[in-house]
Amino acid sequence: MNKTVNINLGGLVFHIDEDAYQKLTNYFEAIKRSLSNTSGQDEIIKDIEIRIGEIILEKHTNDKQVISLREVEEIISIMGQPEDYRIEGDEPINAEPIFTNTKITKKLYRDEENAAIGGVLAGLGHYFGVDKAILRVILLIMAFAWGTGFVAYIILWIAMPAAKTTSEKLEMRGEPVTISNIEKKVREEIETLSGKIKSTDFEGVKKGLKSNGNKLKDSFGEILGSLINIFAKVIGALMIIASIALLVVFLIGVLAFGTTNFENFPFHSFIELGNFTDYPIWFFGMLFYLAVSIPSVFVLLLGIKIVAPNSKSIGSIAKYVLLAIWIIVIGILISIGVKQASEYAYDGRVYEKQTININPTDTLYIKFKNNDYYSKDINDYKEFNVTKDSLNQDVVYSNTISFQIEKTDELFPYIKINKEAKGYSFENANTRAGKIKYGYKIIGNQLVLDNYLITELKDQYRDQKVEIKLYLPKGTLFKVNSSAKNYDYSDNSFFNLHTSSEEYIYNVKDSQVKCLNCPDEENEFDDIENDRTDRMETTTVSVKVGGKEVIETVTKKPIN
Repeated sequence: MNKTVNINLGGLVFHIDEDAYQKLTNYFEAIKRSLSNTSGQDEIIKDIEIRIGEIILEKHTNDKQVISLREVEEIISIMGQPEDYRIEGDEPINAEPIFTNTKITKKLYRDEENAAIGGVLAGLGHYFGVDKAILRVILLIMAFAWGTGFVAYIILWIAMPAAKTTSEKLEMRGEPVTISNIEKKVREEIETLSGKIKSTDFEGVKKGLKSNGNKLKDSFGEILGSLINIFAKVIGALMIIASIALLVVFLIGVLAFGTTNFENFPFHSFIELGNFTDYPIWFFGMLFYLAVSIPSVFVLLLGIKIVAPNSKSIGSIAKYVLLAIWIIVIGILISIGVKQASEYAYDGRVYEKQTININPTDTLYIKFKNNDYYSKDINDYKEFNVTKDSLNQDVVYSNTISFQIEKTDELFPYIKINKEAKGYSFENANTRAGKIKYGYKIIGNQLVLDNYLITELKDQYRDQKVEIKLYLPKGTLFKVNSSAKNYDYSDNSFFNLHTSSEEYIYNVKDSQVKCLNCPDEENEFDDIENDRTDRMETTTVSVKVGGKEVIETVTKKPIN
């Protein structure tokens, strides 16, 4: 059994059979002897090692595989014997070299030696056998096709590797990667470099280095200054464009505010709602335009000065006049802002009370209704909405309604309607609250409540709301329609509305409202009062509601 040896070929480590190792070593020694008098010997040997390593990688998929003697012989037949290639000035030893069976393959690489940018087109030219100048014309045409040429170039630049080694450069051109070609390519590169060195006027360079040192410094300063100047010009141009755009757009807006047709715009009503002052909308537009346009004029003048430094100024007097106007406008806007804020400074409230005359044995039915003219669904909710009433007048429609059930010691139930609004004083807030339109009806044993309020647009929106409180004496029986679920704000410790059925009957007790026919799982108060019922004596009684018998469990007295 032969031993295995680890070798390094072009930075790649391989496992090789002892006999194969000896064969490969002798092969490299022969190459070194053949190149003993050749310039660039080390570079040629390095490129040969890299190429042999690439051939082994193509044959071996597993890095643990051992290179055999047969594989080394195949590699040598591909690369050729050192005595079988012709060196310039020498005659070939054999008419037919051993490596004639070398497979010529062309690979895609970037040619950085002949590159204009990244060598992509030069590499494509080698691969397809097309002049790179033609490819550059095609790329230029594609660049105008929505930038596709530029994108394609960037993608190929990233995807294509650069031809760095001599073997890669040979593969790029479709030439066999053999010893002779590697040696020839390296020698050409060395000769090219030597020619450049020889043609260089070192004396002139030496003399120019000293004088060009200062020139380089001055040139760098000039380039930097030019770049800064160009950047400043671009910024100035952008300032001119932006300021002119603002002036035009806001001027059109102000003109629109000032026309009678503006009242027909859909958003006009909402703007009116936000106007808490006595000034017309067009006046706000003018003030806002001056507040924006005057700084825009100064930005425009600055941009013109940057782009055209020799342009004439408008003069100091004009500048001071514009500045004074702007300060006055800002002062007016601040005062208006204070006035706007003061419109919410005070809370106003007015209320009305009405007794509900029903028979104590009757059941009170409570429900909410909507107005089909403003809303088609009882569950629709809007904090405020500007719309038209039946007389085609602008009104503010709102569903900010709250409903609460509370206990009273009076003999008869009664309802209290609280109307609330904000204003700049108590008197103003109370006046605005009194103008809220809200309706309800008591029809027999039915209490029908509107789920909306209405205010006139001229009264404006100042957080108007309606608070409904229904006071019920002990023992009152009542039903609640499911329409109340969106408006019920009752204290849950006193009254808990169950919306799974509209047939639930509620009875007002001392400390809470009891549901007489709710399922046990829905009666939350049973869980709340568990600790009490454990210590209380209870009894079951029956009452008649509307001719029907209802079973009820009541507490009689504490257990001592």
